[in-house]
Amino acid sequence: MAFDRLAACAGQWHGSNMLQDPGLGRQPVISESTLSLVPLLDGRFVRLDYTWGYHGKPQAGSMLVGCQKKTGVMTVHWIDSWHNGDLVMACEGVVDERAVSVRGSYAAPPGPDWGWRIAIAPDPGGSLSVVMHNISPDGQEELAVEARYARMDPRR
Repeated sequence: MAFDRLAACAGQWHGSNMLQDPGLGRQPVISESTLSLVPLLDGRFVRLDYTWGYHGKPQAGSMLVGCQKKTGVMTVHWIDSWHNGDLVMACEGVVDERAVSVRGSYAAPPGPDWGWRIAIAPDPGGSLSVVMHNISPDGQEELAVEARYARMDPRR
Protein backbone atom coordinates (compact mmCIF):
# COMPACT_ATOMS: atom_id res chain seq x y z
CA MET A 1 0.00 0.00 0.00
CA ALA A 2 1.24 3.51 -0.86
CA PHE A 3 1.04 4.77 2.73
CA ASP A 4 3.37 2.01 3.96
CA ARG A 5 5.73 2.62 1.04
CA LEU A 6 5.75 6.31 1.89
CA ALA A 7 6.47 5.66 5.58
CA ALA A 8 9.43 3.51 4.50
CA CYS A 9 10.92 6.63 2.84
CA ALA A 10 11.72 8.27 6.19
CA GLY A 11 14.76 10.50 5.98
CA GLN A 12 16.18 13.51 4.17
CA TRP A 13 15.65 14.16 0.47
CA HIS A 14 16.99 16.72 -2.03
CA GLY A 15 15.74 17.69 -5.45
CA SER A 16 13.96 20.33 -7.48
CA ASN A 17 10.57 22.01 -7.38
CA MET A 18 8.86 23.25 -10.53
CA LEU A 19 5.94 25.66 -10.09
CA GLN A 20 3.75 26.54 -13.06
CA ASP A 21 3.46 30.20 -12.08
CA PRO A 22 -0.07 31.50 -12.74
CA GLY A 23 1.22 35.08 -12.41
CA LEU A 24 3.65 34.55 -15.30
CA GLY A 25 1.27 32.85 -17.75
CA ARG A 26 2.02 29.44 -16.23
CA GLN A 27 5.73 29.79 -16.93
CA PRO A 28 7.74 27.25 -14.92
CA VAL A 29 9.71 28.55 -11.95
CA ILE A 30 12.32 25.98 -10.91
CA SER A 31 14.11 25.97 -7.58
CA GLU A 32 16.10 23.63 -5.37
CA SER A 33 14.03 21.78 -2.82
CA THR A 34 14.58 19.69 0.27
CA LEU A 35 12.17 17.31 1.95
CA SER A 36 12.21 15.67 5.36
CA LEU A 37 9.91 12.69 5.85
CA VAL A 38 9.14 11.57 9.41
CA PRO A 39 6.75 8.83 10.62
CA LEU A 40 4.73 9.93 13.67
CA LEU A 41 2.77 8.17 16.44
CA ASP A 42 4.13 4.68 15.86
CA GLY A 43 3.78 5.01 12.10
CA ARG A 44 0.09 5.99 12.09
CA PHE A 45 0.95 9.27 10.36
CA VAL A 46 3.72 10.60 8.14
CA ARG A 47 4.84 14.23 8.04
CA LEU A 48 6.59 15.76 5.06
CA ASP A 49 8.32 19.11 5.59
CA TYR A 50 9.76 20.71 2.48
CA THR A 51 11.51 23.87 1.30
CA TRP A 52 11.59 25.50 -2.10
CA GLY A 53 12.05 28.99 -3.54
CA TYR A 54 10.07 31.56 -5.48
CA HIS A 55 12.19 34.16 -7.32
CA GLY A 56 14.94 33.94 -4.70
CA LYS A 57 12.61 34.04 -1.68
CA PRO A 58 12.61 30.95 0.57
CA GLN A 59 9.30 29.09 0.83
CA ALA A 60 8.26 26.12 2.95
CA GLY A 61 5.41 23.68 3.37
CA SER A 62 4.28 20.69 5.36
CA MET A 63 1.89 17.79 4.87
CA LEU A 64 0.48 15.53 7.55
CA VAL A 65 -0.56 12.25 5.91
CA GLY A 66 -2.90 9.74 7.54
CA CYS A 67 -4.41 6.46 6.43
CA GLN A 68 -7.40 4.73 7.96
CA LYS A 69 -6.64 1.23 6.75
CA LYS A 70 -10.02 -0.28 7.72
CA THR A 71 -11.98 2.13 5.52
CA GLY A 72 -9.29 2.85 2.94
CA VAL A 73 -9.51 6.61 3.49
CA MET A 74 -6.35 8.70 3.14
CA THR A 75 -6.04 12.27 4.39
CA VAL A 76 -3.49 15.01 3.87
CA HIS A 77 -3.54 18.31 5.75
CA TRP A 78 -1.40 20.70 3.72
CA ILE A 79 0.14 24.09 4.53
CA ASP A 80 2.51 26.09 2.35
CA SER A 81 3.88 29.61 2.78
CA TRP A 82 3.21 30.61 -0.85
CA HIS A 83 0.17 28.55 -1.84
CA ASN A 84 -2.04 28.59 1.27
CA GLY A 85 -1.23 31.71 3.25
CA ASP A 86 -2.78 31.20 6.72
CA LEU A 87 -5.08 28.33 5.76
CA VAL A 88 -4.83 24.56 6.00
CA MET A 89 -6.12 22.61 3.00
CA ALA A 90 -7.78 19.38 4.10
CA CYS A 91 -7.56 16.75 1.36
CA GLU A 92 -9.00 13.25 1.17
CA GLY A 93 -8.66 10.22 -1.07
CA VAL A 94 -8.64 6.45 -1.05
CA VAL A 95 -5.83 3.97 -0.50
CA ASP A 96 -3.86 3.31 -3.65
CA GLU A 97 -1.03 0.87 -4.28
CA ARG A 98 1.25 3.31 -6.11
CA ALA A 99 0.72 6.78 -4.65
CA VAL A 100 -0.89 8.78 -1.91
CA SER A 101 -3.48 10.61 -4.02
CA VAL A 102 -5.89 13.07 -2.42
CA ARG A 103 -8.10 16.02 -3.39
CA GLY A 104 -9.01 19.24 -1.65
CA SER A 105 -10.48 22.59 -2.63
CA TYR A 106 -9.96 26.29 -2.08
CA ALA A 107 -12.09 29.40 -2.37
CA ALA A 108 -11.60 31.61 -5.44
CA PRO A 109 -14.00 34.54 -4.93
CA PRO A 110 -16.02 35.85 -6.58
CA GLY A 111 -16.33 32.57 -8.48
CA PRO A 112 -16.84 28.98 -7.36
CA ASP A 113 -14.26 26.95 -5.43
CA TRP A 114 -11.40 25.32 -7.31
CA GLY A 115 -10.02 21.85 -6.67
CA TRP A 116 -6.49 20.69 -5.89
CA ARG A 117 -5.03 17.21 -6.27
CA ILE A 118 -1.84 16.05 -4.56
CA ALA A 119 -0.03 12.81 -5.47
CA ILE A 120 2.95 11.67 -3.39
CA ALA A 121 4.70 8.68 -4.94
CA PRO A 122 7.71 6.68 -3.83
CA ASP A 123 9.14 5.64 -7.20
CA PRO A 124 10.58 2.15 -7.73
CA GLY A 125 14.06 3.50 -8.51
CA GLY A 126 14.40 4.98 -5.03
CA SER A 127 13.19 8.50 -5.81
CA LEU A 128 10.17 10.36 -4.47
CA SER A 129 7.79 12.70 -6.31
CA VAL A 130 5.20 15.20 -5.15
CA VAL A 131 2.90 16.36 -7.96
CA MET A 132 0.04 18.82 -7.58
CA HIS A 133 -2.71 19.73 -10.03
CA ASN A 134 -5.05 22.70 -10.02
CA ILE A 135 -8.62 21.73 -10.95
CA SER A 136 -10.99 24.31 -12.44
CA PRO A 137 -14.66 24.37 -11.39
CA ASP A 138 -15.52 22.54 -14.65
CA GLY A 139 -13.07 19.72 -13.83
CA GLN A 140 -10.12 20.63 -16.06
CA GLU A 141 -6.80 19.67 -14.43
CA GLU A 142 -3.55 21.54 -15.01
CA LEU A 143 -0.13 20.74 -13.61
CA ALA A 144 0.69 23.23 -10.85
CA VAL A 145 3.73 21.79 -9.00
CA GLU A 146 6.11 18.95 -9.73
CA ALA A 147 8.83 18.17 -7.20
CA ARG A 148 11.27 15.29 -7.65
CA TYR A 149 13.60 14.08 -4.91
CA ALA A 150 16.53 11.71 -4.40
CA ARG A 151 17.58 10.47 -0.99
CA MET A 152 20.16 12.82 0.48
CA ASP A 153 23.61 11.45 1.19
CA PRO A 154 23.77 11.20 5.01
CA ARG A 155 27.31 12.62 4.91
CA ARG A 156 25.99 15.99 3.61
